This record gives sequence, C-alpha cells and structure tokens, in this order.
Amino acid sequence: MTAQGVVAQGVKRRFGAVEAVRGIDLTAVPGEVTALVGPNGAGKTTLLLVLATLLVPDAGQVTVAGFDPVTQADEVRARMGWAPDVFGLYDNLTCREYLVFCGEAMRLAAAKARTRASELLEVASLTEHADQPVHTLSRGQKQRLGLTRALVHEPEVLILDEPASGLDPRSRVDLRVLLRRLAATGTAVLVSSHLLGDLEELADRVVFVDRGATVGEHRIDQLPTNVAPRPWRLRSLDLPALLAALARTGYDHDEPTPAGVDVRLNGDEAAAALIAGLVRDGVPVVSCHPLGGQLEATYLELTT
Repeated sequence: MTAQGVVAQGVKRRFGAVEAVRGIDLTAVPGEVTALVGPNGAGKTTLLLVLATLLVPDAGQVTVAGFDPVTQADEVRARMGWAPDVFGLYDNLTCREYLVFCGEAMRLAAAKARTRASELLEVASLTEHADQPVHTLSRGQKQRLGLTRALVHEPEVLILDEPASGLDPRSRVDLRVLLRRLAATGTAVLVSSHLLGDLEELADRVVFVDRGATVGEHRIDQLPTNVAPRPWRLRSLDLPALLAALARTGYDHDEPTPAGVDVRLNGDEAAAALIAGLVRDGVPVVSCHPLGGQLEATYLELTT
C-alpha cells in the first residue's frame, strides 16, 4: 500500500442482515481530486465513515495518509480533514469562535488558531459574518463554514461527502477552485457527490460504486466511450427543415421544444456524421451538443 493518500482494498461492512459494503477498492493519491460516484445506497457514505475512523470495517485493508484508521485513529485524524454531508455546528458561537475552537481542538496554538480562523473565513467568503452567531447563517453559508472546519489543521488528506449540497452556483464554482488549489499543493482530495457536471470539471479520477462494490475506476480524460447512446440537442434556424431531414435519415427524436430537438447518438463520431449530413441537405444548424457529460453517461451505464 502507498504511504500517502487513501487506499481501500476489499472493504466490507455489514449492518445486521444488510451488507452495505461488500467489496470496495479505491485509491486517492496526493495531488489529485478523486470522485466517488454511485447511486443512493451504494455504500459511499459507509466507506467514508470507515476512512474517517468512525466505523470499523468487517474485512479489508485501509490506510489514510499511511495509517490504519482502526488501529491508528489518532494519527489519521491529525492528518485528515473530514466534512460529512450533515454538519454539527455550535449555533451560539460566532463563526470566528467556532473556527478558533476547532483549531484549538486540533491542538493548534491559540495564536495560530486565530490566524487560521481569519484565513478560512476569507476562503469561505464569510468575513463579513465572522462575528455573527452561527445560527444566523443560511444553509449554504453553514455548509461553507463546515467545510472550512475540515481545513483548519491543513490536512494531508481531505474527505468530503456531498460538499456542494445547498451551495449556490457561485459558491460551487469557488468550491471547485479551492479543491483544485488544495490538490495542486499535494493534498489527496476524495469527494463523494451526485453533481456529476461539477465532478467532471473538478476531478482527476473517478471510482464508480454500485450495490456496495466497485464497478469501475477511470481517469476523467479516459472514460469509456462505448457506452449507450445519449441525447444530443440540435438547434436550427429552420425547424421544419431540421425535422424533415431527421425523418428522411431515420433518426428518432423527441418532441421539439423552444430549446431545440433532442436526438440519441452513440458518441462524437455519430454526432459529426449527423451534422455533416444536415449541412449537405442545406439545413441551417446553429448548435449541436450532448445533454450531460461523459461522466454521467458512464455512470448510467455502470450503475443500476
């Protein structure tokens, strides 16, 4: 096993008769963002709880930053930042007091904890709310505050469960920028999320899980292209001409909408061939683009 990042091999975890995790393999290396993707009930959160030292696996091997979460939990916690999908915040503390408290709980010196709190309030765009009680924040602001808590001790490994839940579009962009910056400094970032569009722009690698087991692991730029056809949206200056051309060439399509006409195509080559044919027929096509990214298409193919 690597001495850094996250490695999970053959992890299993049962809750009574329910086998929540039945064989997940995963690697998240320093300097990269790794996405953990799967449907509800696939075992993602259970695996993350094992990595975060909060659950003991029934079988398998795990290391986080080179340490065993079961037998070396303190070593793992000192090097890992953990942000669950639901945060427990102290509502009556101010944002600054909360982050200072978290810093001191992670054994930072008092002066360092105050400095770090100020830095993280700026990172989370919460400086103007620094001295307001936590309970006055919106849900998205609380989400950002909880995320910065995981960064207070500058961890080597960052594990995030649905970090963009409740964030507005601007905050989601800021989150992507922050996580890419952390990866660039050598942090191993592991993110579980259902926002596949965000992950496609953010992650270096993706691990697909379904029914408690790993079903695929790929680099984002090497996702399989031989997946089922997916919808592409066509727009034309002459809608009747577009529909007539599609009917002549045998392409099935959905009912037109103001946004365009959706046609199911099997990859970029099929889209290029369709566009070339439409242009030869004199149809004034103004745009053609896939609905959803390659990550979403692969996810739908690999999971049930």
